[in-house]
Amino acid sequence: MRVKYKAGENGNGDRVIKNSLFPLSLFAIYLATLLLMSGLHVGLIVLMNRLEWNEVIQSAVPVLYWGSVAVGLTLFTRKKIKDTYEEPLHRLAEATERVANGDFSVYVPQIHTADRLDYLDVMILDFNRMVEELGSVETLKTDFVSNVSHEMKTPVAVIKNYAELLQAGKRTEKERLEYARNIEEAAGRLSDLISDILKLNKLENQRIDPDIENYDLCGQLEECILHYEELWDEKDLELEVGMEEKAFVKADRNLMELVWNNLLSNAIKFTEPGGSVRVCQTASENGIEVEVTDTGCGMSRDSVRHIFDKFYQGETSHSKEGNGLGLSLVKRILILMDGEISVVSEEGKGSTFTVRLPASEESAERGKGE
Repeated sequence: MRVKYKAGENGNGDRVIKNSLFPLSLFAIYLATLLLMSGLHVGLIVLMNRLEWNEVIQSAVPVLYWGSVAVGLTLFTRKKIKDTYEEPLHRLAEATERVANGDFSVYVPQIHTADRLDYLDVMILDFNRMVEELGSVETLKTDFVSNVSHEMKTPVAVIKNYAELLQAGKRTEKERLEYARNIEEAAGRLSDLISDILKLNKLENQRIDPDIENYDLCGQLEECILHYEELWDEKDLELEVGMEEKAFVKADRNLMELVWNNLLSNAIKFTEPGGSVRVCQTASENGIEVEVTDTGCGMSRDSVRHIFDKFYQGETSHSKEGNGLGLSLVKRILILMDGEISVVSEEGKGSTFTVRLPASEESAERGKGE
């Protein structure tokens, strides 16, 4: 995101950055100084003539006078160039070298205050922001590698342990089947983790070309709900559904199926047996809205703030059932679809995830007709 740094305001309230390190006012100072020195020179000549100094002195004094003026202006110019141009660029060059060596704690102070910025100040501010972003990316990369290693370590350890048990002496048929089932579950978790990482990586790097189409969202929601019918019955959950007959959205059908499956599976997973889950769809001029509400364990404020972070699992008792990437995938997909997601949750009272999507032209026309 490009941030426009500004200095000074014009009549429209917009601020303008100084385009030159050496403005016309500086050259006006030089001109005024030289005119003043010329006037003093004339006065000095007149004074020497009145005092009738000898010719050698009258010749030497102007030379010394203008020599002093030249030295003074040269030193002033040199200091101005050093303060305005050389020192900031040297600091920037040193900071760049430190960043190239992996130090992302670098900060270069700007030269002028916020109301007197020039383009060199803007370059320094952009550099500082770039270093800050690089530091954040490096931290995320480190955390990502650490989390992936941790998530992979658990199922690999399970597979290794049960494989060793299968090889260690005689086992009953029931034990062998149990060990094989545990190995299969661990392998499935590992496969799901790798699959989710690849999907998330493609989404974040925009390497997925969405197949945008107009389709009936309500029909898709019904199919996703029926997909979890066995789990509803297994946990004896009460399902409440409120939807229109049809609601058309413009999105990628397959990617949106991932969104609904993630939200529904989370609602089932975190709702205790005998609880309830409600799926509600509404349409308005602004778009289509879908709410998935459960009566599960809910989340703390801290968990709500981090719930869409990669690998974050706020409710650890169910962590073995997922890898913490589902809601990250959901958010990236919805960003790609020009949609958004929000969550309201309270510990012990459940959570409500709200998805908003832009309606297709067909839905908009239906709304007007009604």
